[in-house]
Amino acid sequence: MAKKLIYFVRHGETERNAKGIRQGPEGPLSAQGRAQATETAKKFPKHKGRPQIIISSPYERTRETATIIAKELNIDVEYSDLLVERKNPSEIVERSGDERNVRTIVDRIDKSFHADNLRYSDEENFIDLKERVKKLLSYIRSRSEERIIMVTHGIFLKMVVCYMFYGEKLNASEYNKISYFNPIDNAGIAIVKHTSHWFGKDEWELIVWNDNLVEEKKS
Repeated sequence: MAKKLIYFVRHGETERNAKGIRQGPEGPLSAQGRAQATETAKKFPKHKGRPQIIISSPYERTRETATIIAKELNIDVEYSDLLVERKNPSEIVERSGDERNVRTIVDRIDKSFHADNLRYSDEENFIDLKERVKKLLSYIRSRSEERIIMVTHGIFLKMVVCYMFYGEKLNASEYNKISYFNPIDNAGIAIVKHTSHWFGKDEWELIVWNDNLVEEKKS
């Protein structure tokens, strides 16, 4: 039986986050976002139980967040496209969520009940995300490290955790409902324990959601 602890970290606030703009890969952290990442970095154990590696989405905001954490912990960073954010429809990238047309699209793909295969235009839809989550979980199993920090994005992180709970039973409407009621803050942490049994069964346990490791240190 093998066990791993995965510390999922959402990137710090970006200037575009603060303005309510739908983002693509580009965009640095704001001053607030850098401060958030620094505070999150300080909460990880630095001696016993210290994380062994950081694996990050290659987007600008996650790279910057990962670099801040890596400097504090003095550990290496690797990058994986499996951790990038859900690709938005091109029609809304770099546009404000307050725009009427943007709200209409977001309501349709993020907040309404719909079929799993709904595709507005060129975005990653629910089925695409589900397949990427399965690849990420397989990737986690293949890593030799027992304590891994993964720096990623809000929508994708919620999809990862939902799939851990529901597996193939997860559908788009259920995901949208869970996502709406379970926000993850900028630089928020989700801690997951993975147990791999000798007979091939995997167990995924959510220990902390959107927290700052205070409870984890006390346990």
